[in-house]
Amino acid sequence: MRNTAIGATAAIAVLAGLVAAGPAPAAPVPSAGKKPARAASVHGKARISYVESIDHDIRFTVHAEQMPFTRPLPPQLPHGLPTDARGTLKISHTVPGGATGWAEARVDCLVTSGRTATLTAVVTKSHDDENGARLGISVQQGAEGEPDRLGFSWGVVNVAPEHVDEDGLLMTPQVGTCMAPAPFTTVIKGGFKVVHAEITKTVAPPEAASRRG
Repeated sequence: MRNTAIGATAAIAVLAGLVAAGPAPAAPVPSAGKKPARAASVHGKARISYVESIDHDIRFTVHAEQMPFTRPLPPQLPHGLPTDARGTLKISHTVPGGATGWAEARVDCLVTSGRTATLTAVVTKSHDDENGARLGISVQQGAEGEPDRLGFSWGVVNVAPEHVDEDGLLMTPQVGTCMAPAPFTTVIKGGFKVVHAEITKTVAPPEAASRRG
């Protein structure tokens, strides 16, 4: 599926602005697992055309739904993030001659904008034992006869020249939550449905709220 190694898991980045200047009321604690009236989501499956492997059969199946504040990240984000999500990502990559690479991953983050969705998922099973790696995927639902598009966080993107293994070979840097490139490939079979919803404000931890009072 890929020809680069996956780097070690990086620390989770904390959203800026958790502690705002000036007095402000403490934010309410969201109910665990409670979804907004309209949840962001992306569903579908498709075969893509990828310029680096134009004669390969590469397919993605995505089922993801935003579930705000369901993945606590103590101590800075004990309630989690508004972009927390659940779902599954499946990938298969068959080369001429029949050899197939594949991976299954658990969705952990989803954010949308109009007809575009960006999500990440952590590998749970794979043909090359890269369990624990986070993959970034972007999807754009086509409009007015345009094809859908898809991008992914390996191959021709996400390369750090200084990030090499003991043999001097390039390694793929760790992907953060909801981080993915623009959808740079074209869907040639199948497609995706994107439902957009605005994200809600991040809930500040209790200690941050007390410092503002």
